[in-house]
Amino acid sequence: MLENIIQDENFAQLMKKNIRDLIILFFQKEQNFGILCKIEEITFTPVLPEDINSEFRPLTLFFLAGYTFETAKIEEENLVFEAGFGNDNIGSVVRVPLLSIMQIIIDETPVLINLAVDNKEEKKESKNDESGVKNSMASFLSNPENSKFLK
Repeated sequence: MLENIIQDENFAQLMKKNIRDLIILFFQKEQNFGILCKIEEITFTPVLPEDINSEFRPLTLFFLAGYTFETAKIEEENLVFEAGFGNDNIGSVVRVPLLSIMQIIIDETPVLINLAVDNKEEKKESKNDESGVKNSMASFLSNPENSKFLK
């Protein structure tokens, strides 16, 4: 089933490697490209003003050309580049986790589509949720008044 594949950690690692390798190839060939990515997973340093942040859509396209392309590099598991935003061209360093890149685009044509789901955060949350449920149930059962709800 597709869902089993896209949530598989091995599939996510393979997609991350493909994204990294393709971007490195574009750097070597000096090929400008766009990335469509999940804005919630991106960091801006310095943080952009709220009026600019509020304009971003959940999936946002960044086009790497000119100065932005020249500053772009891969650092660990991130694509990092400098860009200017808004009417005043406010500069910020953009850090994009590779798995948050959903598409890589050249000349309006997707050359890579990423369907992988990064389960690292979900696993951390589910572990916390499981212990929270256990703690909640223990609290519920420790109160003798709640025994009437159990049969």
